[in-house]
Amino acid sequence: MPMSEEFQGRLLNRLPEITSYFGTPFHIFDEKGILETGEGLKALFKTVEGFQEYYAVKALPTPAILQIMQKMGFGMDCSSPSELIMARQLGFRGEDIMFSSNNTSEALFKLSAEDGGCILNIDDLSMVERINPFPKLICFRYNPGERRTGNAIIGIPVEAKYGLRHDQIVEGYRRAKDRGAQRFGLHTMVISNERNYQYMLETVRMLLEIMEMVNQALGIQFDFFNISGGAGIPYRPDDKPFDMPALARESAGLIKQFSLKQGYAPRLFMESGRYMTGPHGVLVARVINRMSKYREYVGVDTSTWAANVRPAIYESAYHQITILDPAGRPRQGAQEVVDVVGPLCENNDKFARQRSLPRAEIGDLMVQHDTGAHSPAMGSNYNGWLRPQQLLLRKDGSVELIRRAETLDDLFATLKYEVKVLK
Repeated sequence: MPMSEEFQGRLLNRLPEITSYFGTPFHIFDEKGILETGEGLKALFKTVEGFQEYYAVKALPTPAILQIMQKMGFGMDCSSPSELIMARQLGFRGEDIMFSSNNTSEALFKLSAEDGGCILNIDDLSMVERINPFPKLICFRYNPGERRTGNAIIGIPVEAKYGLRHDQIVEGYRRAKDRGAQRFGLHTMVISNERNYQYMLETVRMLLEIMEMVNQALGIQFDFFNISGGAGIPYRPDDKPFDMPALARESAGLIKQFSLKQGYAPRLFMESGRYMTGPHGVLVARVINRMSKYREYVGVDTSTWAANVRPAIYESAYHQITILDPAGRPRQGAQEVVDVVGPLCENNDKFARQRSLPRAEIGDLMVQHDTGAHSPAMGSNYNGWLRPQQLLLRKDGSVELIRRAETLDDLFATLKYEVKVLK
């Protein structure tokens, strides 16, 4: 889906001065758009008492973006040491952080308990005995197995490395209770980039059933249940958006039914990443070559693997592209079918394959839409190419550098080390 008209109006006519000042390539994110999406999410779920969004840090792990989430009262969804440390550096503590790890080391469990701890989301039954000290608030990640509540993107639950099996979930809470846990949560994630809200609504229904089952077996009540993230965005022009209003409305109804039956209502948590920032970022690169082989090629000054690897590794991944002339005006006129490529020594280094676009000339700008989630975060240094800078278009119209471009010194830093030899 093309970037919003509001974002285009704030950005496109300013790109000549922005590129002149900062150079290319860069990702640029829209603070106003992110805030509007976040405040809209809170408004939709205002009838669900205790609703909390935990932004999925892996979607865009840049402190300036996380601070926007912080201003809206959101927590942080972390799944690695670096994400946990970054959240704490920004002042998140305790229940501000939902920490979900997998194949977790004892060192990482220890880190999770430092600086006021966090909500620890345990991923395997064997881990209950390995956590010291054991927290008073504990959460388990549930794997529904054959009961499919998700789409094909995230895989088949019985093949997933995440979560407790259905036959393990009661035993998990029993062991946690025996170790001193006094408060409890439940978590699952079974969709990814899904635009049919019914999948997530089924997740709400499923987790409510699991909480009822655990309550009957052990007599415990749940503080919260976390349906995680996975809400998709419309990357293609004809894609329909995720119906978040329907999810909020119908989830509230299911929780009310649960409350009438069980005598209490657990809080609803979400971990939206792509939904929050995906549409509010674009990649801007300069056209540096036109090449004619068996196909026509437009070459730009960054690679997919460094800047947006999604189209390279996901066959179905699509990002809208706008071509601007050097003055910042969208190119018009006759269309041509081209591959838009980077300089990487890999043939899948293609931002677009056989895409019909207005003719691009050397010096033009390529604007690739919807790169506000996962696109920069998944970047790598394969072939030695450097990841680009990140900018933030503030509400007041100013443009701020929020992550500098990598340098060769960064790339070579790990080649400077104390020599160690085991003889």
